[in-house]
Amino acid sequence: MNNQQLRIEVLLEEVVRRKASDLHLQVGLPPMLRIDGALIPVAGFNPLDEAAVETLVFAILDQDQRQILLKDKEFDFSFAFGTLGRFRVNAFHERGNLAAALRLIPNEIKSITELGMPNVVLNFAEFPRGLVLVTGPTGSGKSTTLAALVDKINTEKSQHIITIEDPIEFTHKSKKSVVVQREVHYDTYSFSAALRSSLRQDPDVVLIGEMRDLETISAAITIAETGHLVFATLHTNSAAQSIDRMIDVFPPHQQPQIRAQLSNILMAIVSQRLVPSIGGGRVVAAEILVANPAVRNIIREGKAHQLDAIIQTGADQGMQTMDRTLVSLVQAGTITYDSAREFAVDLTEFERLMRG
Repeated sequence: MNNQQLRIEVLLEEVVRRKASDLHLQVGLPPMLRIDGALIPVAGFNPLDEAAVETLVFAILDQDQRQILLKDKEFDFSFAFGTLGRFRVNAFHERGNLAAALRLIPNEIKSITELGMPNVVLNFAEFPRGLVLVTGPTGSGKSTTLAALVDKINTEKSQHIITIEDPIEFTHKSKKSVVVQREVHYDTYSFSAALRSSLRQDPDVVLIGEMRDLETISAAITIAETGHLVFATLHTNSAAQSIDRMIDVFPPHQQPQIRAQLSNILMAIVSQRLVPSIGGGRVVAAEILVANPAVRNIIREGKAHQLDAIIQTGADQGMQTMDRTLVSLVQAGTITYDSAREFAVDLTEFERLMRG
């Protein structure tokens, strides 16, 4: 397609039609879609020149957003695309040229069961207080899992739910609960500022889009300690790594106190990945940690590396290792052995489990 005829709506419709997760716009390449984890050029499109990328990106920005992008060189935002869904966008510059990565956020919020998560995750929406972490690399479905948990509470309970996001991804209409969604840079200056004020807003549940720094983590701990349920994400790959990440952001002299606080408030950790499935699409594979007295003692004593052993022996409480999950998915005919091996945490343990 000639670049002069290119409209962003055409590409967004292609994302939805092809069931892609992401759209990439970059000078020198045709528009690229991420489908089932692989990047694929959109057929029939020429490589984009500088003017084409600028036209496409500016079409989804208002005047104020354009000024922020030009000033800061990068900008996160989201927008609704009719009834087809929302897109989360990171617009940025590379080698002096404008570029963008757009991620599709479906309008429909799937349930925990529809996502293929184990039933124990349903219980995480029932906790009256404490901290629940959903972790994993970028693009692992963390926001989708959190949206499902929030929607379960919104549908079943009369509570006040506050989400703090950058940017807002899934939108929640108040059902049985009252849902307030705040976007960093538009409704509040920062995660930490929004979290501090949230305690004065009579919340029952607080969702933190991402815990990025000491201030945000400290505020999350305080909110959970004061009797509220907190959902949050981290870019970590396991329960042990998540605990270490939260504690390590604090100065050494504070870490014993943070370990003690965390041992009291932690309720569960879901560490997830999206694995290509045999029938097309991707399926969630997750490590699940449920806090029990042994878990709390390990955290308090600074021995997070021992959490893996607790998870391995905690199946009766709904716990599961990533490797055990991958083996189950292979045995169910959902994913291939090669895909499972690629995502395995401990290859030796994975092979042992495969042999039975």
